Amino acid sequence: MSLSVYIIAYNEAKKIADTINSVLWADEIIVADSASTDETARIAGDLGARVVQIPFHGFGDLRNQAIKACTHEWIFSLDTDEQCTPEVRDEILRVLAGTPAHDAYLVPRRNYFMGRWIKHSGWYPNFRQPQLFRKGAMKYAESPVHEGYELLTSKPVGCLSQAIWQVPFRDFEEVVKKANRYSSLGALKLADRRVSMGAALGHGIWSFLKHYVAKRGFLDGWPGFVIAFGNFEGTFYRYAKRYEAQQRWPMPTQPALRRPDVQSK
Repeated sequence: MSLSVYIIAYNEAKKIADTINSVLWADEIIVADSASTDETARIAGDLGARVVQIPFHGFGDLRNQAIKACTHEWIFSLDTDEQCTPEVRDEILRVLAGTPAHDAYLVPRRNYFMGRWIKHSGWYPNFRQPQLFRKGAMKYAESPVHEGYELLTSKPVGCLSQAIWQVPFRDFEEVVKKANRYSSLGALKLADRRVSMGAALGHGIWSFLKHYVAKRGFLDGWPGFVIAFGNFEGTFYRYAKRYEAQQRWPMPTQPALRRPDVQSK
């Protein structure tokens, strides 16, 4: 059976080549770009991918539109911070060469951060939505971020045994940028809720403790602390931004200032 790979991208010129190079064995590579202003689209095209431009209306819609651009029966989804491995390639090819037991498969991810493979913090193995699936077997929820999915088949979700790589952050700047962007998108999901700054702090602290203590992030050393702290920031600002939207604080104003009149003596 033939396989399409789709990769969603926006200004990922530093990452897109590694992702595409890891799936050159596929029958088709689709890069769903959302008007990148860097060299993402050119690099992808030079490597043989078909670039389709899809306006960004949230990650759920973006993924659904990317699926529509795929032309083969089976689809493998990768993000630009992910790379397929030889082991996953071989497992996918074995699945497709036989009679697949499932119509959608979860794929484990092994994360690399701050120069080491992360073994705890909820990052190994971790999963997102099914990444290998038969076209028409699932669709994504129309959510701005952390989108769920709906199975459109009676078969349960399967799971591959081998893991792909994920390099979620190349440096601390990316940690901060992602926390800012995802908290803004996440605040949209809270649009029907009233929150307080106390709630923002409480949710942030819980997120930190969940990753650092409950998921044993402390065993990952400083990378585990940064992962937990990044989750605190993202969660805190998600609720804080929603609170800000509720308040609609006015900016301070004052009359236009001009030079005082000089009284003649």
